[in-house]
Amino acid sequence: MAKDSPIEWTKHTANLSLGCCKVNKGCDNCYAAALAKRWGNDIWGSDKPRKQVISVWANLLKYQKEAKAACKTHPVFVGSMQDIFEKPMPLIDHKGKNLDITTGDLRQKFFENISNGMYPNLMFLLLTKRPSNINKYIPDAWKLCPPANVAFGTSPVDQATANNLIAHLLHVKGKRFLSVEPQLDEITLSPWLQNKSIHWVIQGGESGPNKRPFNTDWARKLRDECKATNTPYFFKQIDKVKEIPADLMVRQFP
Repeated sequence: MAKDSPIEWTKHTANLSLGCCKVNKGCDNCYAAALAKRWGNDIWGSDKPRKQVISVWANLLKYQKEAKAACKTHPVFVGSMQDIFEKPMPLIDHKGKNLDITTGDLRQKFFENISNGMYPNLMFLLLTKRPSNINKYIPDAWKLCPPANVAFGTSPVDQATANNLIAHLLHVKGKRFLSVEPQLDEITLSPWLQNKSIHWVIQGGESGPNKRPFNTDWARKLRDECKATNTPYFFKQIDKVKEIPADLMVRQFP
């Protein structure tokens, strides 16, 4: 959990659990996996349990209270240290004890809270590398009429992953966004932007000691495609070290 997150395109982050497994080359230098190892948490991989985050429920209520008091809607990225649409996985508590619930049970509770109107001033940005799982795990009612305060996103890193992930995302009703990071090659989003099937584009390069190169012309390409289709566009970073050129300092929200 992070209040006033350093991630530029959100106000807060929320994680129901910690841990995941890598699914494509965009995950090669995953910061969440590196942090888990640094913290001594053996929660990464397809055969590892995930770690429950108890504080998430109280923090979400706190974020809701603060947003309501400010008469604003605050975005919450779910999740920076997990994939909300990963298949149900075993859980451990903060002491490493096995629990008799799974990540799927936490997800169900979270979705029920949203459906019951507990967080009307929070906009949940549900970002996943597994968009094919979204309709498997959201409530049936959401498949026809998703809540207004939920947006579904996925993370392409090159044209091949864009073609694949977006195809699955388009089967999901509601607000859709893309977090094109870490971008590893040139991408065009024009077909989906022109038909208004994607409602927000976030873009950025990779950071960290093993970062792979990012070409700012890739950013100008997507910036211009978004501008031509009146799609909100947010450029996050080149690599957290290089300064963002003035013409790419575009940070729009839906």
